[in-house]
Amino acid sequence: MHDVVIVGAGPVGLLLACELGLAGCSVMVLEREPRASSPFKSDPLGIRGLSSGSVEAFYRRGMLQPLLEASNVKEYPGPMRGAAHFAGILLDPNQVDFDSLPFRLPSPAPEGILTNMAAVESVLAERAIQLGVGIRRGAPVSAITQTGHGVVARAGDHDYAARWLVGCDGGRSIVRKLAGFDFVGTEPQFTGYVVLGAIADPEKLRFGFNLTPNGMYLRTGGEKYIGMMDFDGGAYDRSQQPTREHLQSVLRRISGTDVSLTDVEQATTFTDRAMQVTTYQRGRVFLAGDAAHIHSPLGGQGLNSGIGDALNLGWKLAATVLGHAPDGLLDSYTVERHPIGQQVVDWTRVQVAVMRPDAHSQAIQRLVRTLITTGAGTTEVFSHLEDMTGLALRYDLGDASPLIGRNVPEFRLQDGTRLGDLMHDGRGVLLDFTPDRRLHTTVADRQDQIRYVGSPARDDLDLDAVLIRPDGIIAWTGDDATFDDAVSRWFGKPASA
Repeated sequence: MHDVVIVGAGPVGLLLACELGLAGCSVMVLEREPRASSPFKSDPLGIRGLSSGSVEAFYRRGMLQPLLEASNVKEYPGPMRGAAHFAGILLDPNQVDFDSLPFRLPSPAPEGILTNMAAVESVLAERAIQLGVGIRRGAPVSAITQTGHGVVARAGDHDYAARWLVGCDGGRSIVRKLAGFDFVGTEPQFTGYVVLGAIADPEKLRFGFNLTPNGMYLRTGGEKYIGMMDFDGGAYDRSQQPTREHLQSVLRRISGTDVSLTDVEQATTFTDRAMQVTTYQRGRVFLAGDAAHIHSPLGGQGLNSGIGDALNLGWKLAATVLGHAPDGLLDSYTVERHPIGQQVVDWTRVQVAVMRPDAHSQAIQRLVRTLITTGAGTTEVFSHLEDMTGLALRYDLGDASPLIGRNVPEFRLQDGTRLGDLMHDGRGVLLDFTPDRRLHTTVADRQDQIRYVGSPARDDLDLDAVLIRPDGIIAWTGDDATFDDAVSRWFGKPASA
């Protein structure tokens, strides 16, 4: 019997496998597709933007440099450099009041990077295998049976037994259906198209986001790449293979031109169907990533929110497997991540509402454009984008301290060591900045769970000490009276007990 079976070998499932593997858990990943490669995972259709929080996660686990090398990426101009948009309306970074946003210490990790799914999956799969994770491809799951002590997944002719099972198998998750999760939300407004093809007269199409009375089209630096949103209620998505003639008709209608699409190399469709499960856990089955929440790709939050799910669940599930999790730790996965998923779903919904070509939405769009030209309006929109980067989010951990529940700043110790260097093994970290190192003895019997580091920091933010969860969230700062409570709440009993 495995400790955990993960269904889905995409980025979310593989990152979760790595997190569990770091803790020494026995993990099996089951993937429906027989091969890892796909034209839809490579450039240009597989291009994805990793936000600052996701990049920081790869950095803290020592995988950022391999990811940069695998994807041959250039630094992505994230929101802090002015590439943000709301419903296709670009934000002016000169209008943002950055002093009102959460403070960050400088980090060697970039604000964001432009990569592709193939590169992300290859780096994560290699690390997972190094950690002893098993990966079975061509193994579609057809049945799930829960017992009081475990769960069994049927894939092909084999049964895979585990103590826990996690569905990371995408928006059409079979795990979600078999385990009986309630999936609620709103039906689609549009069919979206991503097309790689040849255009006879590309000068007829403007670059960037183009909102028109009939929808939206997007052209980027690559002349063959076109994105479109056709507000047909999602009628065309997956109903039939998009032909060149159909794609050209949609493009002409949306753009208001007689542009000619002469060839189509690849094309795919999507919608803005916005759904979320009511809970991320049913018995011994969890969901993460698109299996738990789906929405339009506006803002590029799908992959990034899934990475956040995997980071949050991984260490909690590992602690449970290893027998030192405090009561309620697994419950905190839904408590913390469900509101984040809801926030992302609503953020995409509001953008779709602004982009619709009907008269009501067009009136709202004109108002939004006016508001976004003001400093207060731009800063408000930008602050919501910052919340979803992963670095600016805050979990409600029941403490009024402004740092508790936030992603930890990138502290740099006196000898030049950075916090990210201390988190490669997936343990929590206790940074003790006090001269007498008074907290050392309090975690001496927890070295399997918490790395103790006693050293002054070049910028300690006037803190005496900081306790950091394995997912990079601050659990406690410098109040001796509450330290034991914080350790017990998040780390339970010592691993050696």
